[in-house]
Amino acid sequence: MQDFERTFIMLKPDAVQRGFIGEIISRLERTGLTLIAMKFMQMPDDLAKEHYAEHVGKPFYEKLVTYITSGPVLPMVWEGANAVDMARKILGATNPQNAAPGTIRADYGQEIGRNIIHGSDSKTSAKREINLFFSESELVSFSKIDAPWVHE
Repeated sequence: MQDFERTFIMLKPDAVQRGFIGEIISRLERTGLTLIAMKFMQMPDDLAKEHYAEHVGKPFYEKLVTYITSGPVLPMVWEGANAVDMARKILGATNPQNAAPGTIRADYGQEIGRNIIHGSDSKTSAKREINLFFSESELVSFSKIDAPWVHE
């Protein structure tokens, strides 16, 4: 079997408020990725600022922090072969209006500021984001019984 990598995915307040948690998790599971950590939380302001630190100084930064702290979020860690790229494909383009049909953002998002879900854009970002939200002891890595049927 191949080496697995991890990626960070977070359902934003619009996904939670609109009742898409189960549907989105189900869609991610069907890709062959494995959920290894998840927590339901109200994101504190300081964590939001650290999470979006790369956007400091951009015109949308304050609105982004205000929005992500406006309601509950669901941070998750997923593991699998090429997890970052696999997740990015199923999430779709950041702007739902540019997302390919059948992707999560195309199906549930309307605007770039309400695009339902966050996903790491690289292995480096994934590692940083996972470490912001989860301790190593919270990551439960395991082999799924169907792994030989999903991975070479």
